[in-house]
Amino acid sequence: MGVVCFDVKKLVYVYLVRYAEEQQDLALLSISTFQRGLKDPNQLIRASALRVLSSIRVTIIVPIMMLAIKEAASDMSPYVRKTAAHAIPKLYSLDPEQKDQLIEVIEKLLADKTTLVAGSVVMAFEEVCPERIDLIHKNYRKLCNLLIDVEEWGQVVIINMLTRYARTQFLNPNINESLLEEGNTEGKTFYPSDEEEDEDEDEKEKEEKKAEAMAKRKPYVMDPDHRLLLRNTKPLLQSRNAAVVMAVAQLYFHLAPKAEVGVIAKALVRLLRSHSEVQFVVLQNVATMTIKRRGMFEPYLKSFYIRSTDPTQIKILKLEVLTNLANESNISTILREFQTYIKSMDKDFVAATIQAIGRCATNIGEVRDTCLNGLVQLLSNRDELVVAESVVVIKKLLQMQPEKHSDIIKHMAKLIDNIQVPMARASILWLIGEYCEHVPKIAPDVLRKMAKSFTNEEDIVKLQILNLAAKLYLTNSKQTKLLTQYVLNLAKYDQNYDIRDRARFIRQLIVPTEKSGALSKYAKKLFLALKPAPVLESPFKDRDHFQLGSLSHLLNAKAGGYQELPEWPESAPDPSVRNVEVPEWSKCSAREKRKEKKVDKPFYSDSDGESGPTESADSESNSGSGSDSGSASDVSASASESEESEEGSESDEEEDKDEPKHNKKKLQDMKKPTHNTESEQSSEEEKKPQRKPKTRKMSESESESEESDSESSESESDESDSEPEIRKKKKVDPKASKPVKKEAKKESKKEMSLLDLDDFEPAPSPQVTPVNFMSSSLVTDLEGLSLSDDVLAPATISPSSSMKSFELLHRITGEGLSVEYCFSRQPFSPDANMVSVQLHFTNNSSSDVSALHVEDAKLQSGMRVKEFPEIEALAAGDTTTAVMGIDFCDSTQAANFQLCTNSKKFLVSIQPPVGELMRPVFMTENEFKKEQGQLMGMNEITEKLTLDSHCRNEHAIVQRVTTAANLSRVPCGADHECSAPVPPPIFPTHRFAARTVTGNSLVLVTVAIKQEAAQVTVNCDKMLIGTMLVKEILQALAQ
Repeated sequence: MGVVCFDVKKLVYVYLVRYAEEQQDLALLSISTFQRGLKDPNQLIRASALRVLSSIRVTIIVPIMMLAIKEAASDMSPYVRKTAAHAIPKLYSLDPEQKDQLIEVIEKLLADKTTLVAGSVVMAFEEVCPERIDLIHKNYRKLCNLLIDVEEWGQVVIINMLTRYARTQFLNPNINESLLEEGNTEGKTFYPSDEEEDEDEDEKEKEEKKAEAMAKRKPYVMDPDHRLLLRNTKPLLQSRNAAVVMAVAQLYFHLAPKAEVGVIAKALVRLLRSHSEVQFVVLQNVATMTIKRRGMFEPYLKSFYIRSTDPTQIKILKLEVLTNLANESNISTILREFQTYIKSMDKDFVAATIQAIGRCATNIGEVRDTCLNGLVQLLSNRDELVVAESVVVIKKLLQMQPEKHSDIIKHMAKLIDNIQVPMARASILWLIGEYCEHVPKIAPDVLRKMAKSFTNEEDIVKLQILNLAAKLYLTNSKQTKLLTQYVLNLAKYDQNYDIRDRARFIRQLIVPTEKSGALSKYAKKLFLALKPAPVLESPFKDRDHFQLGSLSHLLNAKAGGYQELPEWPESAPDPSVRNVEVPEWSKCSAREKRKEKKVDKPFYSDSDGESGPTESADSESNSGSGSDSGSASDVSASASESEESEEGSESDEEEDKDEPKHNKKKLQDMKKPTHNTESEQSSEEEKKPQRKPKTRKMSESESESEESDSESSESESDESDSEPEIRKKKKVDPKASKPVKKEAKKESKKEMSLLDLDDFEPAPSPQVTPVNFMSSSLVTDLEGLSLSDDVLAPATISPSSSMKSFELLHRITGEGLSVEYCFSRQPFSPDANMVSVQLHFTNNSSSDVSALHVEDAKLQSGMRVKEFPEIEALAAGDTTTAVMGIDFCDSTQAANFQLCTNSKKFLVSIQPPVGELMRPVFMTENEFKKEQGQLMGMNEITEKLTLDSHCRNEHAIVQRVTTAANLSRVPCGADHECSAPVPPPIFPTHRFAARTVTGNSLVLVTVAIKQEAAQVTVNCDKMLIGTMLVKEILQALAQ
């Protein structure tokens, strides 16, 4: 236990957890070591010690575990706090009497503002005290805002919990529809007629009470917190995790207004492309949804068509969905599909298809005869199972209109000799007995044949033979009296007691004797009574009382630990319980300080949630795209930062004193969340000259990637990543003015005193404001010049963008050698028709690597590779770079080759994005338009998209387009669309040009902005490159 190596320590921990319960005395000896581990400066050791301590199921150490959990809940590291949340259910299962103390810890952890802890503590809440919804009130808005940044497992847990919470705290959004239904049925109460005046007084009183209740009901207005939940979960429909998408879908199904539920259909249909296990769960839930809300899946009817490769269970579920979606408009298409399914070799699937045809026939009266005729044709099928299932379904359909289909009954009677499936034989016998008056000549002969084979029949067939005999005895006793007695005598000595009892019962009922009672008089009424036609219902009809996506819904039975979905409340509970009070110490006492205080955080804070969401916020969520959307992630990421910033408030005030007065005024206006909408606040932030939130976002993403490798805390990784970013920002403009220098001094001073960079908000840096790459004076100078491609290097034309690296060889696969590659976008000097690829080698092993070179290039026809010079030696821990050239022939197909060392060979491949297959060219606007006019028609590809608010300025558009593809910006001409001195145009147009590296084909890109919409046009004589490039640019602009 005192070993230094952490890996060995983890193995010892695993061993202890496995055997602690069996050898409790030995396990107790290690408790002191764990207690020391809880004080270790390394957060991973603290967390591991707590994890193992809570996993040792020995009741004597419960007090120690409780103390350790309480201390870990206050730990500075969010990773340790998360481990404390995981330990709570373990302790609760070991000793439920600790519930009260554990609830206090849960309440403390629920107030935590980091996304790492949120999912784990909600899981602990669900395990220990799911009934204590009062703990959620104060944290509801924070959980909604943090949701998009929580890990996927936590998102599922939080969404399921918030679904049940919302069902207890908000009104039913579809209450108006039920009100209208009641109004239609009870309209008589408002305008009574003369006949109604004679009704009983009791009925009148009831109707008056209903009318008063309807009059008192107010029009439904959605609670702002209800809207907040729907808005913040909507982007998660585009999550890569099927469980998250399913959780959001069930939330919308149970909580959203009917008009908004349709958005989940597309996301669920997308999940049908996943593995069969995921398809099975999704189809189970879709089948339930289609019963109540069929309309939202009708546009995706073809997505539920069955493939021959689908497993049987998937086929049957898709059949269920298709049957639920069937209506008068699409029934002909669905029946044609069913006809092809009947020819399948999967017998269970064929039987289910025939049952689905029967259900369609009962639900849609117009096609009943068509379905019946089709099923009758199946009676001549060679497959006995198909015939048997058809008989069972036809029997149910004939009960609806038996008098019209006596020919079908006769035809089925002739099949009794050929069909051997017991259920089918029993169905035919029941039909003949029930409608014996329609076939008076055939029925006695069928009974004669059945009497011969009675002893060899299955039990279900024997029971129907007895029923047939009894019915024929009552209607045609002359012909069937002896046959009936013979059958009853055979049944009297049958091995099955059910058949013996049935025979005795029938004999006493239909053959009157002195001992028989009064029941024999009513034998005809008992046997020949009119039976109601069976209603063929979906097996998923009543499953919606279980929460969708749960195990109970999947099994259609209540599973252990299942929490019931609460009913909607009759009246809305008090919404003020979710209001969060601002602590007194955080308020400014002086009015002047309040005016100068920096307020770019209320949009994300808990207190702002009280003012309620607006329509503009909904539009923002619609334009966002899941976890990849910048707006949603920025909101939730900044939420956690803004709530944690306490120490940095004073330094924020000092920085704001140097800002212009009009900025202060805007900030003061933003302090009033009740008057300003969220869209106004976001537009205010856009107008600010600095772009620091993007820097913050970059540093956070970097810190998260480091955290996943080393399991380090968020605060430590943030501190290591954000400092280089700040230094980069300072070096952007060397000619900075004096105020900028002052701010730089303040920044450096602030870095000296910071302990946690979550509180850090950099000062505004005007040098990062979006500016045109070419000034108007430069444009006018260039208008008269005709520059060739060789004169102006691409690097001077295109804006600088960070090169994206791709992994070529992982260090595990390469046995310590890792290789990354990037497209440097520089001309490859040995051959201008080749793309320059820069390789970065890292030797992670403990031994040297020698003779690094390329061999055995497996290329598509026309492709060429220029290898890099052999690297003689790469010492352990060293890195080096090399450049190689690849001629991709203007295609995105991968170049495969072997990367060799002195002892190993690794098969690797380099696949280029379409944007790297071109080199930028310089041309004037007139030349651009002239060339564009020659590349019209089939050579032009145009797509449209809606831009997010943060992607509508010139700098963002140019940066994203040139990052996606190696393009050169075309300077604007005399119309001054983009020139700096004159005001920017209402609808600007941005043009870019390049040529393909191999074929020298011209590629022209136009991005036209019209209000919130953008139109991307690519002109290129190579249609495939043009199509792929449009997709790349659209994806870059939509991020």
